[in-house]
Amino acid sequence: MNPGATPGESPARVRVTAPRDAPPVPGPTLQPGTPEDFYLRSLIRSQLRLSLSVAAGFTVLLLVIAVLIAFWPQIHEIRVGTVPIAWLLLGAGIYPIILAAAALYNRACTRNERRYRDLASRP
Repeated sequence: MNPGATPGESPARVRVTAPRDAPPVPGPTLQPGTPEDFYLRSLIRSQLRLSLSVAAGFTVLLLVIAVLIAFWPQIHEIRVGTVPIAWLLLGAGIYPIILAAAALYNRACTRNERRYRDLASRP
């Protein structure tokens, strides 16, 4: 509590900032050509490749569902209760696909990081 604040009064807000003329703090630097640099770059490449492949697979599945609904007119006749199945596919059927893609991505990402840690920890 502020020394001059009265009871029930909210404390004064203080903004903490770095000086404007302070140089940025450099992160850890890796020398090009070191094993750590090679392993880190390969981890980044594998994570990028994984994320692009999951995004591409998800996009393909969405396009297949959209094309199926657009070019199969009988699907509009099929109903679950009073709701057309096309609406259910687009409205609720996408979420299990999203969850499956996220679970697969998380599992593969963890596997990539574990391999990186194993390689990086070797003497």
